[in-house]
Amino acid sequence: MDQTTLLYIMAAFVIIAAVALCIQAGMLVALYQKTKMLQEKINPLVDKISPLVPKVESLVESTKATVEQSRVQILEITSRTNDILASAKSQLAMVEEVVSDATARAKVQIERVELVLDDTINRAHETVATVHNGIMRPLQELNGIAAGIRAALAFLARNNRPSVAQATSDEEMFI
Repeated sequence: MDQTTLLYIMAAFVIIAAVALCIQAGMLVALYQKTKMLQEKINPLVDKISPLVPKVESLVESTKATVEQSRVQILEITSRTNDILASAKSQLAMVEEVVSDATARAKVQIERVELVLDDTINRAHETVATVHNGIMRPLQELNGIAAGIRAALAFLARNNRPSVAQATSDEEMFI
């Protein structure tokens, strides 16, 4: 490459760099102006906010104290809640033990009641069988004997044979 071409290229880059520096300087001036305008707008606000700073600081301090008290109360409530929960768990365990014991006892009592009921039913059945065998059977036998005696007396009381008009329904079957 030729020296003059190189010189032209370098001159072009120097011009571009100079233009870039001018643009940056313009942007810096514009930024300075905007900052000044913003400062002019903020200055009245600073005058209004300055008296509020001590109030805000006292509010922050009181908020810190309130938060600390709340934290202490929350810790106390948490410990009490844990104690109550532990007590409830132990009482629940005792209630569960009582319920399981009562359930076991109830099962035993139900089994005893079933045994007594079965025994009572067996005794009632035996009593009925005894009454039937001891009283009813002899009564039936006596009734049968009495019916036989009546039939014999009725037969002996009538000397002649009954007529067909006097036949009973059993006798009619054979006539």
